[in-house]
Amino acid sequence: RLQDNDGKPMVLKLKDWPPGEDFRDMMPTRFDDLMDNLPLPEYTKRDGRLNLASRLPNFFVRPDLGPKMYNAYGKKGCLAKRLHSLLCAVYIPSHLPFFSNSLNVFRLNFNRGQEEVMTTIEEGDVDDMTKRRVHEGKEKPGALWHIYAAKDAEKIRELLRKVGEEQGQENPPDHDPIHDQSWYLDQGLRRRLYEEYGVQGWAIVQFLGDAVFIPAGAPHQVHNLYSCIKVAEDFVSPEHVRHCFRLTQEFRHLSTTHTNHEDKLQVKNIIYHAVKDAVGTLKAHEPKLARP
Repeated sequence: RLQDNDGKPMVLKLKDWPPGEDFRDMMPTRFDDLMDNLPLPEYTKRDGRLNLASRLPNFFVRPDLGPKMYNAYGKKGCLAKRLHSLLCAVYIPSHLPFFSNSLNVFRLNFNRGQEEVMTTIEEGDVDDMTKRRVHEGKEKPGALWHIYAAKDAEKIRELLRKVGEEQGQENPPDHDPIHDQSWYLDQGLRRRLYEEYGVQGWAIVQFLGDAVFIPAGAPHQVHNLYSCIKVAEDFVSPEHVRHCFRLTQEFRHLSTTHTNHEDKLQVKNIIYHAVKDAVGTLKAHEPKLARP
């Protein structure tokens, strides 16, 4: 372990890698392995027929939907990715030795104190069946997720703004408590969210071999239980494209320096060309569909 100036073990993180190049070009073998093992490939693969992003013509600059790697090493580095929302994604642990609408894959270090991991899961509001699955010890837990319905996003914002004001924080109009990724909903905040707004999410422990799908626009947070490597793959599903559109509208109101301010998804272009493709297919088969 590298150490800081005080001699304490350093926390190492790598986010959104590779930052500018395509994962397929950087690690072609790993990319092929990942694509071959994606669940629901008709949605999650780049050329999946239900992945609307695949409908963009080749002359467009393709939106960067991944795969992207997120690494965390060290005890503090394992703690949490704060509350945020994104496109549809699927997350998969492969080895809790290696490999998220997003797909996440983990390579985990199981040297972290088992007692601390169990405490985190117990305080995570997970269901009794999951707790039994953890206590039996036959499977390795990799991450604790809290996922909320997209329709509850505004109520979550109201709570976080209220708590921020209670703590003396400012709430500038061009900032967003979800998109800023500045909050982690601990047990106390989750309880307030339910008691004051009637909002309750889903607590999910992700084990080796599990895939976690995140619907577009659904606020969520993840607490990695061990040092890990995660690979995330985004996609645009027909069922949630309206939430993708809403997200891009929200991003427009963020400050110009915000990392999410720019519409990198090109959701309007995706919707237009997806509808154009569907209409063209129907017209091509119109004679066959006509009634005798």
